[in-house]
Amino acid sequence: MDAEVRADWRSYLGSGLPPILMSALACFMEHGYHGTTVREVAARAELSVPGLYHHYPAKQDLLVAIVSHAMDDLWERSTAALEEAGSDVRRRLDLLVECLVLFHAYRRDLAFIAYSEIRSLAGEVRDTYIGARDRQQRLMDQVLQDGVARKEFTTEYPREVSRAVVTMCTGVSQWYRPEGEYTPQQLAERYCAMTRMMVGAV
Repeated sequence: MDAEVRADWRSYLGSGLPPILMSALACFMEHGYHGTTVREVAARAELSVPGLYHHYPAKQDLLVAIVSHAMDDLWERSTAALEEAGSDVRRRLDLLVECLVLFHAYRRDLAFIAYSEIRSLAGEVRDTYIGARDRQQRLMDQVLQDGVARKEFTTEYPREVSRAVVTMCTGVSQWYRPEGEYTPQQLAERYCAMTRMMVGAV
């Protein structure tokens, strides 16, 4: 991610993906990974099949690139949000939740495929993805642990609440639509309020 986007982790100008991967993402959303052919991706990208293979030697490489982009983008934005929050644990919670909700609303297709098609990743690539997902989860785990240790959060189950909060936020990609009732920012504000209740913020 470039320095400008990192400086404003709330900014979502453009798609963030190169055209070939945007075409693959659209196909995966329509037909699923296994239901998509390389020929379909090439046609949508206005390339020949050999032309597509020049950039991505296999369909799996397209999925890996999409998933890697999603996890890297989310990680960069999340760490930037935490840096902005500083040491205030309640603000760290709020900004991390805001970041998760905005990402899964603005990048809903990208996030949905990264989550739902983990089953289609093979071997070491799948292990790498799981490692990135676990690293992301640990950001929230740490915020909850710190809040409980400082007696600013009263939950007796910080580990379970941490996973529930992340699951709630990532689930936005499965249902959010921009033409719906709330903007991503309005939704983030509501999720922050709900999360404070879940953690027992005092």
